[in-house]
Amino acid sequence: MTTSSSERGVSLGMPELPAPAYPDDVRARLEADAREVVARYPDSRSALLPLLHLVQAEEGHVTRTGMQFCADVLGLTTAEVTAVATFYTMYRRKPSGDYQVGVCTNTLCAVMGGDAIFEALQDHLGVGNGETTDDGKITLEHIECNAACDFAPVVMVNWEFFDNQDVHSAKRLVDDLRTGQTVSPTRGAPLCTFKETARILAGFPDERDGAVEAGGSAGPASLVGLRLARGEVAPARVVHPRDGGPHDEPHGGTVHEPSPNEHLSSHDAPQDTSASDPAHPAGPTAEEGE
Repeated sequence: MTTSSSERGVSLGMPELPAPAYPDDVRARLEADAREVVARYPDSRSALLPLLHLVQAEEGHVTRTGMQFCADVLGLTTAEVTAVATFYTMYRRKPSGDYQVGVCTNTLCAVMGGDAIFEALQDHLGVGNGETTDDGKITLEHIECNAACDFAPVVMVNWEFFDNQDVHSAKRLVDDLRTGQTVSPTRGAPLCTFKETARILAGFPDERDGAVEAGGSAGPASLVGLRLARGEVAPARVVHPRDGGPHDEPHGGTVHEPSPNEHLSSHDAPQDTSASDPAHPAGPTAEEGE
């Protein structure tokens, strides 16, 4: 059985028409922003990545019009711009939701429940990987690593962290996003839309009240190694002792209590477990060889 050229995605007809131009007022505004971006670099070509974020902030994804704009501003060909825009996954090539919900399915997050969360959200939202809900609110995708293994499993919304998730908390998170409820990340700045996030990534300041001050830094779990290196805490056990003996405690016998700046999101899963299926906990249950 053979397939036609159209079935193989090959077009033998007329070449694609040039990308439509931005309206004059939009182009003038983007050109002013682009000049500010390009001025940061000794070589204008280096401004391509932030310019792609800039045009993504305009329409919510990188369109042919946006790529043509970047090419015109930087004196590049559209092929050169397309090569970059298709290489980096942070640039969307089709319309997407107000909130990009990324579930880490890399090794640690996966075994701690990330795979279960991703599967549950696909079923709950009725979308597949990279697809958007009918109301245009949520685009769901799996991410290879969120660089937050010590808070596994992790979900990100527009690149803000939601730590220690489980199936229940992740479903509640996307439901609240869809109904317009206030949603606070575990760490980092308050949540904003994907277009607003793209403009910030283009290098423009976040002008929302209190957003910069709320940016924060790494959470307590991420800083344990640094504190150990400084001799501030005694070495702690990584896993529960198999004999059921006591845990090592920090000097003074006290446990670190989070400060107000180390707040937990209302959408975090309970902290006593990060497993999505408590009935099937991970980890060894017997000594090797038994």
